[in-house]
Amino acid sequence: MIGKEGTYKNRKLNHLMITGAMAAVLCLTGCDRASGFIDTAMNDLGLSGKEESSSITIEKTDGSEQPVIVINTDDGQGFTPVIEVVDEAGEDAAWDSELPAVEEDIYDDVNKIYSMHAASPDEMSLVFVGDICFHDGYSNMSALRDRSGGIFDCVLPSVMEGLKAADIFMANNEFPYSNRGTPTAGKQYAFRARPENVNLLHDMGVDIVSLANNHAYDHGPDALIDTCDILTEAKVPFVGAGKNLDEAVKPVYFRINGRTISYTAATQIERQSNPDTKEATADSPGVLRTLDPTRYLKVIEEAKANSDFCIAYVHWGSENTDLVEKSQKDLAKKYAAAGADLIIGDHSHCLQGFDYVDGVPVIYSLGNFWFNSKTVDTGYLRVILNNDCSIKTIQFVPCVQEGCKTRLAEGDKKTSILNYMQGISDYAAIDEEGYVTRSDKNHNIQNGQNTSPSRKKEEETSEEAPPASGLPLLPAPDTLPQVPEEVTQ
Repeated sequence: MIGKEGTYKNRKLNHLMITGAMAAVLCLTGCDRASGFIDTAMNDLGLSGKEESSSITIEKTDGSEQPVIVINTDDGQGFTPVIEVVDEAGEDAAWDSELPAVEEDIYDDVNKIYSMHAASPDEMSLVFVGDICFHDGYSNMSALRDRSGGIFDCVLPSVMEGLKAADIFMANNEFPYSNRGTPTAGKQYAFRARPENVNLLHDMGVDIVSLANNHAYDHGPDALIDTCDILTEAKVPFVGAGKNLDEAVKPVYFRINGRTISYTAATQIERQSNPDTKEATADSPGVLRTLDPTRYLKVIEEAKANSDFCIAYVHWGSENTDLVEKSQKDLAKKYAAAGADLIIGDHSHCLQGFDYVDGVPVIYSLGNFWFNSKTVDTGYLRVILNNDCSIKTIQFVPCVQEGCKTRLAEGDKKTSILNYMQGISDYAAIDEEGYVTRSDKNHNIQNGQNTSPSRKKEEETSEEAPPASGLPLLPAPDTLPQVPEEVTQ
């Protein structure tokens, strides 16, 4: 099982209730087996002997006595559920054959298969954000080091609550983790983060990252290899890049509520035959590219064949524009035909609209989530799946990145962002709470114009960003200089 640091207690209690119920049933076939389930429940909560957590007390005694589950009532008195144990000859075998199967916890880095425990047995919640950047030379990281609350003073609590409530939370990791490598020659922005910065993913509750972007290779092959090793050691699954092609094309599978959800990722950027960001080969590290989608379409087909719900997370389009290009629409149609059930985009550093392509929901870009010092509209996407993996709801939650902080958009600002998103979306309707549904009407009012607030801010901004060679990875946080505001990226 992948566990989030700071996972809410109710999620663990749900798992405990299920495990406890199994223990009660197993009392009918022998207390030793029931005892094992009590051990499992207590280990999941970090308990031993007799401990109390919220409204449940577990009493596990040594010897031949049965484990007892006590449920505390509001009046504080508590009660012990009475379970009549019938142990008649010949009954055990019949009970044993009817016991429900318990899904084994899985953490398989080789095949990228992981088990997760959902907060609800009836549904699964998936959350997505766009680009995040922990590059040590950027202003957002300087702000993080200066603030007593660290990342919690940068991604504010009201936002963190929504991210951590997800069963599975995905982000675009737009940089490598390493102390090795050299900046790509001639590249204006070459990112790199200290290896220990990976802990910020745990602080945010991130469960999986995409490395399919145009900055994962900024410090060459060694830094990308380090990134894969560091994420693996930190138990953060990644997709869309790898030490070789076999790893780069491999989907990630999460087993949850008896279902399998697959995650795939690829990048269309940079769009030239010899890009700075190298594609992985049989014996060299790199990303999975989708400028020519042939290989990625096979990845989606494989993922869909082995899962109940398939996600395509794609780095595509152009920066600082909310106009969706024909190439994005063409690719989305191919991804849907290959089996993608949900398509999530990023790279533009600003929001792009929603659409439904052959019945498949698409958000073309979630923009920058927590990336630099610029003021930009952003948000996160919350998708709730029914237990049959049909989509129950899709909700866009508006946020604002400002002053190196990402906060919820509220009041008129929330309304403004949602109205803006509606005006740049095609066959998708967005209500006042951000819920997205399929529509027979094309809501797009752009008329071929880039209406992104990011474009307007770019026109009003004249600061020069520091060149890549001027952003070394310095040894101590307290010696890092203030970095000028970033114009782009």
